[in-house]
Amino acid sequence: MAFSWILASIVGGFIAWYWFLRRDDGRAPLPPGPKGLPLLGNLNDLPQPGVLEAHHWLKHKELYGPISSVTVMGQTIVIINDSRLAFEVMEKRSAIHSSRPKQLFAGEMVGWENSLGLSPYNNRFRAYRRNFARIIGSKPLAAEFNGLQQTEVGHFLLHVLDKPDDLVDHIRKEAGAIILKIAYGYTAESHKNDPLVDIVGDAMDKFAQAAVPGAFLVDIMPFLRDLPDWVPGTGFKKTAREWKAALMDVADRPYAFVKHRMAQGNNEKSFLSQLLEKGDSDGEEKFINKWAAMSLYAAGADTTVSAMACFFLAMSIFPDVQKKAQAEIERVIGTNRLPTAEDRENLPYIASTVKEVLRWHPVAPMGLPHGTTEDDLCEGYRIPKGAMIFANVWHFTHDPNVYHDPMIFKPERFLPIDGHVPEPDPATYVFGFGRRICPGRILADNTLYLSIAQSLAVFSIGKPVENGKEVEPVAKFDPGVVSHPAPYKCMIKPRSSHHEALIRSIEKDHPWQESDGKTLETLSV
Repeated sequence: MAFSWILASIVGGFIAWYWFLRRDDGRAPLPPGPKGLPLLGNLNDLPQPGVLEAHHWLKHKELYGPISSVTVMGQTIVIINDSRLAFEVMEKRSAIHSSRPKQLFAGEMVGWENSLGLSPYNNRFRAYRRNFARIIGSKPLAAEFNGLQQTEVGHFLLHVLDKPDDLVDHIRKEAGAIILKIAYGYTAESHKNDPLVDIVGDAMDKFAQAAVPGAFLVDIMPFLRDLPDWVPGTGFKKTAREWKAALMDVADRPYAFVKHRMAQGNNEKSFLSQLLEKGDSDGEEKFINKWAAMSLYAAGADTTVSAMACFFLAMSIFPDVQKKAQAEIERVIGTNRLPTAEDRENLPYIASTVKEVLRWHPVAPMGLPHGTTEDDLCEGYRIPKGAMIFANVWHFTHDPNVYHDPMIFKPERFLPIDGHVPEPDPATYVFGFGRRICPGRILADNTLYLSIAQSLAVFSIGKPVENGKEVEPVAKFDPGVVSHPAPYKCMIKPRSSHHEALIRSIEKDHPWQESDGKTLETLSV
């Protein structure tokens, strides 16, 4: 009887929703898109598992024009496949297009709405942004962490030298070590798994699954949340509880670590310690401080891993780029030291290589969706309040009308050589739009530059050899909010015995530090 009542309620809700969507109130039409099914709308028109979302939505441009839409169970999703329109809507009209759509599973049920990335546009969001601007919002402020970044990049080179086949693991360790040191002053384990890196990495993997629109049916049919746990198909509720507990641990434990250190008189400078010095007296301040620091990690860790994995893949596919970059380093710096942040202005080809890494495969090909807080018009079409807006960043950086030979990795495209007009800086697109632009982009850009420049200075990166023959790497990328290269192999070795000695000298200049992992594990939260 109870199940019959639930089923009747579901069917009744669907019917009411369907007739609501069919109403014609004389307003401007939604952007064009595929015709949906009764009740379900365009549920079957969402990207299929395994398909890169940006490639799926790009098909809309040829079929429906630069702006299109689908509607799934009442939720309007607007896709923008034109950079001009993206800036018009998400930059110039950012006052009404800077919120986040309500994602019931990832946001409310798991708890990611507490972070900057999924926070709606409200006072708490503005407080987060002010904190970021005050501590890392300019190049001079971010430069205070240059030495820390350089140390961890050096440790990364040592790891790659010793175990080149574990490249992606080393990239993850480097990214985690850098961002945890900046955010919390936390020293990660140098040669084994670190407890904080592991739990944060696990939380980020879960976020990548949870934040994909449509991945969990409750985002499309919110009433499922209120069904009893024994009803078939409600297993997501148990998953949400487990993932939420893990996320809360990620936010609480490093916060407790910094509080503990400061209580002992150890005020090692970090993002969170500077926030705590400013104030942590009431519940709202504690909440903002804790989640601002967590948001810094969430924004920087996984994206850096993707970008660096793309770099090594590109170097194995395009060897001429590597040769030109190494020639510039030797011409400007020589072979007796590693490039530093201060050398960047004198290394234009290296700087262009960093840009090309960001363009060749943007780490977030569709970004995170913006949410609309008021009805709006674009190109004569209606963007309704509550719509979810995606900008196809991958297409913006591969538009053949903007970037010549867009599938080719070519840093020269950004240099004014032989009368060539430099192509647009991809940073214009890849770090987001308007009031949602990534607040940690200066730190992220510097980490990429140092990692790329120093890797090129000392390593030869090439195609893997199997059975005596070179194997051509394939540029294939996995779907997701943050898109990574599919697993690949490449050959990495020191450029010479002199370069190997240069790498080995890093351990003397930047000795390994004892991890804070044991202290972290003793804290109660």
